[in-house]
Amino acid sequence: MRGPQVVRRWAWVGTFVVGAVLYLLVLAVLTDTSNPNLFPTMILLGALVVPLTFVTFAAGRGGQWLIDGPTLSGSLVFGGVIGVVVAGLLEYDAMRRLGALPMLGVGMIEEAAKLIVPIALVLFFGHRYRHSIGTGIVIGVAVGTGFAVLETMGYAFVALLKSGGNVGAAEETLFVRGLLSPAGHAAWTGLTCWGLWRFVVEPTGKRFLAFLGLYAVAVALHTTWDGIGGLITYVVVAAISIGLLLFGLSRARRDDSREPAAA
Repeated sequence: MRGPQVVRRWAWVGTFVVGAVLYLLVLAVLTDTSNPNLFPTMILLGALVVPLTFVTFAAGRGGQWLIDGPTLSGSLVFGGVIGVVVAGLLEYDAMRRLGALPMLGVGMIEEAAKLIVPIALVLFFGHRYRHSIGTGIVIGVAVGTGFAVLETMGYAFVALLKSGGNVGAAEETLFVRGLLSPAGHAAWTGLTCWGLWRFVVEPTGKRFLAFLGLYAVAVALHTTWDGIGGLITYVVVAAISIGLLLFGLSRARRDDSREPAAA
């Protein structure tokens, strides 16, 4: 394995260490000074460290593809923002018309909203991205991560307000949701983008049905996570989600190696 490949494969370790040190530094200063100006920085870092580490990990699992920084960061930022805004709008309209929106509806809306940016990349920049399934999976993981980070920041801010400015309440929310996010939105969007890119690379009816099947799996995992809850549910769903995503990355690595364009 060549030097650049080794660095890319283990870059997630450095991402986690640097991010964790920065978060602990901000937390220590905030605890010592009680300076409210540091709250946004603490929430941002707390929501970002683990998910960003997971994106770096997924990007380093590839074989021959190498996703560029602007695409990765753009997918994370724009995919997250657009996904959160569209999902929030659709869920609000649905709840206003239908009353309490079932968890199945929430899962369907959010998993569909997170596909807006990946589909836009395929439609408008397909010549750059439609030859590598692995790139598609990493883009999906980045979009899901952006969505999860913004959602976690919102929950942490609400916890901070409800607790009357208790840093511990926000810290607990950041820890739990940040730790679980790779097994949630990041993995689910990565799975749906695995199916989407398989269809884009080879557009057949069978692969389109496979894409719909993976979307249904993501919705089912999302609905189970939100609807049942509890430690056992989280562990089981997390194991299935991460396991399927790693399997998808492994298959994509093999499939991409067969594509002359991927090299």
